[in-house]
Amino acid sequence: MTASHSILFKVFKYSLYAFLAFNVYVFFAEEHAASFVQFPNGVSLGEITVAYVATIDTAAWVVLLLMFELETHILEDRHFTKTVTRALQGIRAVCYFFIISAFVDYANSLIFVQAISPLAGVTDLCSLAGQNWSFAVDLDEYVAITAANCASLTSASTFVQFNGLQAVVDQAGHGVIVGLAWVDVINAGTWLLVVLLLEIDVRLQEHDRLHGNALRISTSTKYLLYSILVFALIYWGINGDFVDSWDAFLWLLAFFFIELNVVEWRQESEALGEHLQ
Repeated sequence: MTASHSILFKVFKYSLYAFLAFNVYVFFAEEHAASFVQFPNGVSLGEITVAYVATIDTAAWVVLLLMFELETHILEDRHFTKTVTRALQGIRAVCYFFIISAFVDYANSLIFVQAISPLAGVTDLCSLAGQNWSFAVDLDEYVAITAANCASLTSASTFVQFNGLQAVVDQAGHGVIVGLAWVDVINAGTWLLVVLLLEIDVRLQEHDRLHGNALRISTSTKYLLYSILVFALIYWGINGDFVDSWDAFLWLLAFFFIELNVVEWRQESEALGEHLQ
């Protein structure tokens, strides 16, 4: 790779990381708007991780991504003093705590969106206009029902209410929302498995043991896991959730660069070993 290509490569990679960091704000804006419906009495301190699960999850992933970038590309072996190593491990532990907590919250969200009750006596959404009711247009996205928009939200004549919320949706919309909640859980769980494998790869590479069967098993398993993540991306795209689809695409690209870092690290170690023989 020439110097100019190397610079362009780094600019592209770090621009990608910047886009992912910006998505923290995008998710915050979405979840903050949804919190007025989901938490009408305000978000308490204990409810922050539930109300802003995607925001916190994304922020933790961005920090973890930077930790992987430091360890697999920026820092050299001489930089890994005990202090640096412990600092990296501490930051990663905090990130994993929030990421695992987010996975639990996604699972709870799936349970919540399936807890519904038929809205008896309502056959026209416009009858709810001006009564502080909201219509769920997407997962964690609500629109206040008004006389001006009620006819355009749905043509259905039967509705269900989310238990504990003054929010309704038609049956078709509820099916889409449940599907999106399932994909959130599957996507979050798959990413946890991806980083577990990546952590194993990094530790094996640190001891020059990422080769042979270990490399083959890691590679084949990652093909399966990344295929699941591509499925999630496509599902979000088909169901019109652009933010989630775009975010998933950026994360796949970002971890492609991390995987490249590990490959280059392994190749450099092998070349150094051959040189010393």
